[in-house]
Amino acid sequence: MPRSQSLLVVAALAGRCRWPRPGLGTALIGARILVAFALPPLVFAHESHPAGPPAALSADERAFLDENEVAMTRMMNDMAAKPTGDVDHDFVAMMNPHHQGAIDMAIIELRYGKNEQLRRIAQEIIVDQMQEIAAMKLAIGEPATNTTPAPTQPPSVPVASTHHHPGMQMDMSTGMKK
Repeated sequence: MPRSQSLLVVAALAGRCRWPRPGLGTALIGARILVAFALPPLVFAHESHPAGPPAALSADERAFLDENEVAMTRMMNDMAAKPTGDVDHDFVAMMNPHHQGAIDMAIIELRYGKNEQLRRIAQEIIVDQMQEIAAMKLAIGEPATNTTPAPTQPPSVPVASTHHHPGMQMDMSTGMKK
């Protein structure tokens, strides 16, 4: 039975209860319903999240988790901007690290992820978030910085091992200077 129908049935039953004080029956039924609906999700939510990562992680999974932790910590620290008294400036000061965190996490997905659909989404996130950062900066009169996308290869891979194709270079930052 859908939740809205359940509530209607409970309300109808509560209206028929004869208690010495008006409203007491409704309050007791409401408390029981609250416990009935709130307790199972809390119990299941607690059980669905393991206490820690599995003991045997691959090198890629360990690198992914480590880099993601660094990105999340940097984002959270950078979002703690001091208020300036200018709401718009403060908004941008807090949103930029938030968007940069999304970019950093998307880059990490491109480094280690295997799912092609998620890799395409990660690429879209990078482009979209870079555009939003530029738009927010321009909106408050700051220049849109010339950003260069971070490499999608792990830091340990030498630059000389990447493939270069003459004439196939893409400068994503030119579209942001409009």
